[in-house]
Amino acid sequence: MALLAVAEAQARMFALKEPLPIEAVPVARAAGRYAAEDIVARRTQPALDLSAMDGYAIRYSERPGPWTVVGESAAGGGLDHALAPGEAVRIFTGAPVPEGADVILIQEEASREGDRLVMSGEGPPAPGAHIRRAGGDFVEGGLLVPAGAPIGAAAVALAVSGGHGILAVRRLPRVSILSTGNELVPAGEPAQGALLPASNGPMLAALLSGLACEATDQGIVADDLDAISAAFTLLSGQADIIVTTGGASVGDHDLVLPALEKAGAKIDFWRVAMKPGKPVMIGTLGDAIVLGLPGNPVSAFVTATLFLKPLIAHLLGAARPGPAMASARLGAPVPATAKRAEYLRGRWADGWAVPVAGQDSAGLAALVEAELLIVRPALSEALAAGAEVEIISLA
Repeated sequence: MALLAVAEAQARMFALKEPLPIEAVPVARAAGRYAAEDIVARRTQPALDLSAMDGYAIRYSERPGPWTVVGESAAGGGLDHALAPGEAVRIFTGAPVPEGADVILIQEEASREGDRLVMSGEGPPAPGAHIRRAGGDFVEGGLLVPAGAPIGAAAVALAVSGGHGILAVRRLPRVSILSTGNELVPAGEPAQGALLPASNGPMLAALLSGLACEATDQGIVADDLDAISAAFTLLSGQADIIVTTGGASVGDHDLVLPALEKAGAKIDFWRVAMKPGKPVMIGTLGDAIVLGLPGNPVSAFVTATLFLKPLIAHLLGAARPGPAMASARLGAPVPATAKRAEYLRGRWADGWAVPVAGQDSAGLAALVEAELLIVRPALSEALAAGAEVEIISLA
């Protein structure tokens, strides 16, 4: 079977399952998800003309005064009548501008004695200065957040300002993480000789901890065909995504593929043209998507960044679920690539993207230094320092 390009593999993965069902949640609980439908303004913001500064509401044509101060306007309230000629109103930031006023004289440019007000500075440059016009932010019926867009802190504030207390989002994906291998021991237990601490499960759980999903580390299953198959069968009824690490290659002890087939899974593909991370496997088991990641921890981390996190975003209804790319300049040369795309672990150095010293797929110490992935397409020529490359942030 030929190796799939990363973009094709991602597209085939997304095609395996539609986004999850829609649910309505309080707006604060929608943070980190994606809008399941257009969020439309139910009110106009600002609803009235409001002052942008502390000062006095006046008529511009009456500069430099004098005016008679006849009242005040504060946030949440305002003058109950129109401003007559020669009158001014003390006004505060966020307060309604009274009818008849067309400019705000800021308090630093005003002189007041009792109720008598005159302009003491250069004054406002033009009518309308320091006034936030009604509808200047958005109007009732206008689109605030399109379907498929992420709901971050700013979108939460916008939705609430638009009159929403409940938002339509997709149900949280349930992710089960399963490690396989006789060589693995749980975190904190002695790992002598050929044994290894099982770092992938905790690492992937940590990687997902800030995402809108329910991730559970299911621990370790020994290299036994029946045991792995039974674990898959059990988890297929509980999870939307089953993630495995290790055992997806073609050796005698790589049992993930045969175990999945024994459990009734349908395998879509299992090799991707990327480095690190070639033995990535995607399939379905019941309603769950099974994502097999490599056993080497760096490979598992990189492939989780390119496949697991985007899959979660897809199930949450993201319009663009793939990892966001940005451009950067290289701070050091990089070699040419062969037939696989390469994802070099890198860091920032004075604004330049620099590969970390260790690029081995089992090198966790170097991975800790990494702040970004430098994306090197297949069959790319060597690049000198200063060349432009695409990166994926790991922040």
